[in-house]
Amino acid sequence: MTPSQPNLSQSAAIQSAAAVSRTPAWYHPIYSPEHGVYVMLFVSFLTGAAAAQKWTWATTLALICAFAGFQAEHPLTLQIKQRRSWKSRFLVWGSLYAGIALGIAVCLCLQTPMLLWLYLGAIAAFVIDAVSVFYRQQKSFTNELLTFAAVCLAAPFAYIATTGTWTLSMLGLWLLNTLFFSSSIFTVKLRKPKTASLLPGLTYHVIATGIITGLWFIGWLAPITAIGFGIALLKLGLILAWQDWYRTTPIQNVAILETSSALIFLLIVALSLLPAHLS
Repeated sequence: MTPSQPNLSQSAAIQSAAAVSRTPAWYHPIYSPEHGVYVMLFVSFLTGAAAAQKWTWATTLALICAFAGFQAEHPLTLQIKQRRSWKSRFLVWGSLYAGIALGIAVCLCLQTPMLLWLYLGAIAAFVIDAVSVFYRQQKSFTNELLTFAAVCLAAPFAYIATTGTWTLSMLGLWLLNTLFFSSSIFTVKLRKPKTASLLPGLTYHVIATGIITGLWFIGWLAPITAIGFGIALLKLGLILAWQDWYRTTPIQNVAILETSSALIFLLIVALSLLPAHLS
C-alpha cells in the first residue's frame, strides 16, 4: 500500500462526514423553492377573491389550504426522486403540510360541498405529476401545462369558498389564469438549446388568443378581464424583439420580467372584477 492511499481514504471519509453534517435535521422546515409558482398561486387566488367581491374567514382558510397543499407537493416530490431511501425530513414536512391542507379542505367542504369537485381535480393532477416525476418526465410540456392548470384552480377555489356558489364565469377565469401563466412555459424554454424553437410558443399563443376571444364572445369573460391576456402577448413581443438578450440574461432578470407581467395582469383582472366602489 502506497502512502497516498490512506490519505485518499481519509479524505473521502472526511468529505462524506462533512456532507452528512450539512444535511438538515428532520425538524428543519422545508419550503418549495419554486418562486414562480408562488406568484401564480397568489395571483390566481386573488383574481378569484376579486371576483367574489368580498373577503371572509372562509377565504382566509382557503388561502392557507392552497398554500399548504402547494408546500406539501415539494417534499413529497423530492421523496419520489430519492425513492431508493426514505428521508424522514421529506416525509415529516410533506405529511404536515398535507395534513393542514386536508383538514382545512374537509372543513370548507362540509360548508360548501361543491368544492369536492375542485379537490378531485387537484388530487388527480398531483397523482399525474407524481407519476411524471417517477418516470422523470416532469419537465415535459404536457405535464407542466397540467401542473399550471392545477395551481390556477386557486381562482375558482377562492370564489367558491367565499361565496358558496359557482358560475360559468369562474370557468372562464380559471382558463384565463391557466392560459396566461402557461405562456411562460414556452417563453422560458426559449433559453434552452433543446427547446429553443419559436414555433411551439407562437402556436400556443395563437391558440390561447383564440380561446380567450371565444370566452369573451360567449360571455364567460368580461371584455376588460379578457384583455388581461394581452400582457402575455406583450411579453412575448418583447422577448421576440430582444431574443439574444433573453436567451443569455441571468435567470433573475427572467424572474423579474415574469413577476412584473403577473402583477400587471393581476391589476387589470382585479380592477375589472371588483365592484366600482372598491376598484
